Amino acid sequence: MQIHDLHFKQMISAEQIHERVQAIGAALTTQYKDKNPLFISILSGAFVFASDLMRAFDGHCEVGFVKLSSYKGTRSSGDVQTVMGLEKELNGRHLIIVEDIVDTGRTLHFFTNYLREQSPESICIVSLLSKPDALQFPIEIDYTGFEIPDKFVVGYGLDYNGLGRNLPDLLVLADV
Repeated sequence: MQIHDLHFKQMISAEQIHERVQAIGAALTTQYKDKNPLFISILSGAFVFASDLMRAFDGHCEVGFVKLSSYKGTRSSGDVQTVMGLEKELNGRHLIIVEDIVDTGRTLHFFTNYLREQSPESICIVSLLSKPDALQFPIEIDYTGFEIPDKFVVGYGLDYNGLGRNLPDLLVLADV
């Protein structure tokens, strides 16, 4: 499949993603039974994952959104910018951060430090994808959908210069 000037091929199917999201949702349901956690979706890439994950969670919960950005094109810029902030009280809350992908860990390192200053009861990090070979910051992910190599991916909420978020599968940059 071509998006802009690049070619992509399937890496993880929509069915595999669905099964993993359901399993993570079940685990979170057990962990947060009767606790009304706040799911914090990091926009824009995690919105599809967060939506499916919340539907897989069987209990009361709330949702909030934050926009953090560090990508330009296919590479991280190295700078984390808060584009849109969270408008919820976090003190004493159980927080579930929902991220699309953890590569260097810079974005989550920045964000979790900020959240800890708000005195939450707990912080749980859930990421659809992680790239262990790219990790540069000490981030402990509580639930990971899939570990992938350090390759550029699109689909299921992730984009390449604005396109590809609506694709149901996860696609990887093809070697052409």
